[in-house]
Amino acid sequence: MRRKQTSNLAITALFVAIFLLQTFVPNIGYIRILPALPAITTAPLTVAVYAVLMGPLAGTLFGLFWGILRLILAYTQPGDMVSLLLFQNVFIALIPSILAGFLPGLIDKFAQKRASRFKRLSYVVAGAATSLTNTIFVILITSVVFMGNAAKLTNYLGNFAAGTPLIQALIVALGINGLVEAVLTAIVTPIIVLPLKTVMSRIR
Repeated sequence: MRRKQTSNLAITALFVAIFLLQTFVPNIGYIRILPALPAITTAPLTVAVYAVLMGPLAGTLFGLFWGILRLILAYTQPGDMVSLLLFQNVFIALIPSILAGFLPGLIDKFAQKRASRFKRLSYVVAGAATSLTNTIFVILITSVVFMGNAAKLTNYLGNFAAGTPLIQALIVALGINGLVEAVLTAIVTPIIVLPLKTVMSRIR
């Protein structure tokens, strides 16, 4: 039991260190393609891998950690106006991140009772779900938060016609980033998780 707790602590410390590097070192965790829009982030990949390895509760806490870092980053060094407007709001910063941490751990927990082939597929699903959950809930919560003052945000999202619904503008502006992140996370998550699961089974 103590050995398992020690290994869990070591794994968590390693992932926290990786996540801090992704957050604060340029071009590691946030890759900016269009200057005016939020960067494509590799953070969902780290969250997905950690949650699959450690379970839904640990994944939820790691998602909370991601959300807090988002909030801090939005106030200390926002890379663009959209990120500033979105992630200085505590609900937009925290809720999508927490859910994105919870879901992959839950998917893996469900998959443990299935055949090994299904487990491998579940890592792909967990990776994609992490990114898509984050993107979808950022869009949904933002559309609610800015419902009464959509122009404040749409002015920075791109050249949209007057009267364009905010949620439509958000889907167009943020959806491409979300899809790229989802594909990346879905492909890479099983590549990282499979060998790590094998190593963890030996040291526990």
